[in-house]
Amino acid sequence: MALAAARSGLRVLATAMTDSKGLAAHLGFESLDYDPTLIEPNLHATAIDRASALDEYLRKQLPLGRRAPLRPVIRSLEAITQTVPGIRDVVTTGKLHQEVGSGDWDLVIADGPPTGQIMSYLRASQVIASLIPSGKPREQADQMTELLTAPESSLVMVTIGEELPVTETLEALDELKDEALITPGAMFVNRTVDPLGVSESVLETIEDRAARDAGLLHRGLYENQQRWRRELPDHVTLPLVFGERDPAEVARQLSLQVGS
Repeated sequence: MALAAARSGLRVLATAMTDSKGLAAHLGFESLDYDPTLIEPNLHATAIDRASALDEYLRKQLPLGRRAPLRPVIRSLEAITQTVPGIRDVVTTGKLHQEVGSGDWDLVIADGPPTGQIMSYLRASQVIASLIPSGKPREQADQMTELLTAPESSLVMVTIGEELPVTETLEALDELKDEALITPGAMFVNRTVDPLGVSESVLETIEDRAARDAGLLHRGLYENQQRWRRELPDHVTLPLVFGERDPAEVARQLSLQVGS
């Protein structure tokens, strides 16, 4: 999505919320820094580091210069971010809020954690608001909630046509509907295969065992995917890019389909 949007002329920031290696590899880099890295024209990418985000936040809120030795404080606060409900997640979403409000980008895409973990990030600002009755932190938490629930924000979900991923996706959609944390956006079903176009009876007549087994496997995979796709609401399919091992090339090929 980031590659397609950048090609269309939008200034895009792609952000890794948790696992920076996956996003980096799909953009052709070994790693991403906290500061935005230029990937290609119109596209920058960054990885959120909670310690750096907390350091940046405190320097903006406190009358301290950039050289003030905050790192010892940050190391102490890291323990809090790991244990106090919502703190860890609100530091991450707070960085996203900052980038959206900077005016540097037309589109900010956050590469989030798996479906089972994303809800805690979406709830984080509301958790903080429930703990802090007033003051600037409460105002900032409310601003983050407003950003998530704004019409311009949406949660794009990616699944594959198998039982567990589809079940988790449907459960997440139910939670979003009940809590109205963010508007559900597009849904992608990844790694889909096309029908083989050969009946099972024909496959059984193939003498080459490897070819026969490959055909039966393909047919079974397609039928299983179709069965679970029927459980999902409207969605866009992305094909299995068979044989391609370079994540950046996979992303490039899929971005052409997303852009179309």
